Amino acid sequence: MPRNLKEEVVFTAIMAGLMVFVMVCYNVLLVQGFTKGVMLNTISEYPGGLLAAIILDLLVVGPIAKKFAFKYIINDYMKKNVVLIGITISVLMVLGMVTCMSLFGMIMAHNFGGNLLMTYLHTWGFNLIVALPLQLLIVGPIARAVLGIMQTATDKKQATQETVDEEIE
Repeated sequence: MPRNLKEEVVFTAIMAGLMVFVMVCYNVLLVQGFTKGVMLNTISEYPGGLLAAIILDLLVVGPIAKKFAFKYIINDYMKKNVVLIGITISVLMVLGMVTCMSLFGMIMAHNFGGNLLMTYLHTWGFNLIVALPLQLLIVGPIARAVLGIMQTATDKKQATQETVDEEIE
């Protein structure tokens, strides 16, 4: 888990950047199939999706998911195992982000034909079946590995600084 704003920003950038890129590719492929314009459409839709995802992650879904997890799901046993906390929050984040970003995608694609509720549920379901394993098996571990490297480097730097400070005294 990120321990400060810098770590939160880097973690969110990696997480959102990778998730949005893969999900935009996936949704473009669902809409237009394997055509010449897949990568061009993916690249053109990526910045807007990334901006929306980062805002939602930092300001809406992230705080709600963490508050919900610690209030209703995470118990004393789970608090002893940071992996269980991470998985719980990841699942809640995916549920929240798929819920919001599916609607965002429908709005951006002007996909309002037929029954709006059924179109949304179809979009939500198809996004969830890719986003959840993507998050738990690929993107989450990558982001946590980078975060771990950052935190280890920070801890070593602080330990070195403390040693220097002790020697000065």
